[in-house]
Amino acid sequence: MKATVIDARDNVAVVLGEVKKGDAVSFVKDGITYEITASSDVPTFHKIACAFIPKGQPVVKYGEHIGIAAEDIQLGSHVHVHNVLSKRESL
Repeated sequence: MKATVIDARDNVAVVLGEVKKGDAVSFVKDGITYEITASSDVPTFHKIACAFIPKGQPVVKYGEHIGIAAEDIQLGSHVHVHNVLSKRESL
């Protein structure tokens, strides 16, 4: 399965099709192709962690903080409202 990373600073990728736990997911980040194993099911166009994201650290998509990890998010995990908190930042 393929995924896309928008910005080199991102710690999540968007899967381009349904992913099942154990599937290989590949993406290109900063010109390098990576392959990770999904540790959970991920619906089409949802986010998958392409790096370990510690609890309390920013979730980054489009090179911007989109929320804060509500718990440790393991590489290959589905990233969505169940493990990300909204946090308004001073822009």
